[in-house]
Parts: sequence; C-alpha cells; structure tokens
Amino acid sequence: MADEGTPPDRAADTSVTPVELPPEHPAIAPLSFLLGRWKGTGKGSYPTIDSFDFFQEVTFSHIGKPYLIYTSRSWRLATDEQGELQRDEQGELVRLEPLAVEAGFWRPQPEGKVEVLLSHPTGITEIYYGQLTGLNAIEMVTDAVARTETAKPYVAGKRLYGLVPNKAREGEKDLAYAFDMAAMGYPLTPHLWAVLQWDWIE
Repeated sequence: MADEGTPPDRAADTSVTPVELPPEHPAIAPLSFLLGRWKGTGKGSYPTIDSFDFFQEVTFSHIGKPYLIYTSRSWRLATDEQGELQRDEQGELVRLEPLAVEAGFWRPQPEGKVEVLLSHPTGITEIYYGQLTGLNAIEMVTDAVARTETAKPYVAGKRLYGLVPNKAREGEKDLAYAFDMAAMGYPLTPHLWAVLQWDWIE
C-alpha cells in the first residue's frame, strides 16, 4: 500500500536550473586574485592572552557589483604536549571551539586603493583604507573604529594579505594573512598570522 504522505521524487524534477553568477564588474579586477574560498591554519598571540593555533576559512565573492563580499570564520585547534596540531581518526584537525567571525565589503578604488568595511559580533565595526602593494598583495590600516558600550577597547588594526608560493604544490599560490592589533592599552602589536589554501572559486 502506497504512503500518501510521501513527497514526490524530487530527482525527477528537471525544471530546476542552476544559478549562474553575473559577470564580474570591471572595478573588481585588481582584487580578483582573492575570489574564492580559502582554508588553512594560523597562530595567534597577544600580551593579554595565551598563544593559540587556529583554523580559518575566508570567502571572497561577488554579485556583479563593484565590490567583493567578504566573510571569515575561525576555530581554536587542539595541540599536543609538544605543540603539534592534533588530528582525529579521519586525519582531520581537531577543532575545540569557534573563535572570531567577521563580515564586510571590499570596495576597489582608482590607483590601486581599496576601502574595506568590517563588522564583528563583538560590537566592533571598522573602516580600513588600503593599497595594492604589488599585483597580488594588499596592505591596509584602520581609518575609523566604532565600538558599542560593551565592546572591548580595540582602537586600531593593520592587515596584510598576499599570495605566496605553495610549499607542496609547484605553481600554486596560497593566501598569506597577518593582523596587527592595538587594544587593551597596547599599541599595534602582532596578533594573528595564517597561510590559507585555495579551496574553490565561483
């Protein structure tokens, strides 16, 4: 006896068509080397906290407009007594807990300049002004930082992004990233650095 509550076979529905992204806006061409999802590991430290290892996933995408859409997530990684990253039975890195989340927009400007707007769930919003320092490298510093009443006293940041040769696969490039932070009464001090591998591109 047939179950009248069983939904129809979705696999037989051929009316669904894949979504196609619009063409890239010409303005984002200088930043197109960033497009895609990048995943990898890094390290963090600061005078007020213990050093830690993390896994990070960064995505740059677009919708055909003159800006990139940016998201980043990170997780604390488990390490053994020797400081080596731990892996599970499947060989995957062991993630202990979520760390930072941030999202925003990268707006390319004439003469290799870029404006970056970032928001954080910790009550902080940043505006960065940046400059392409080569074909595949960007350096930027905060022009303004806004904080909610409950946010920590973070006052300034400096970021570097750039492609570097992949050490294991000849001809491929990784995305290197570094973040200096001025917070908790300290001046700009190295806080995060990572090397991320390209995962996919739309």
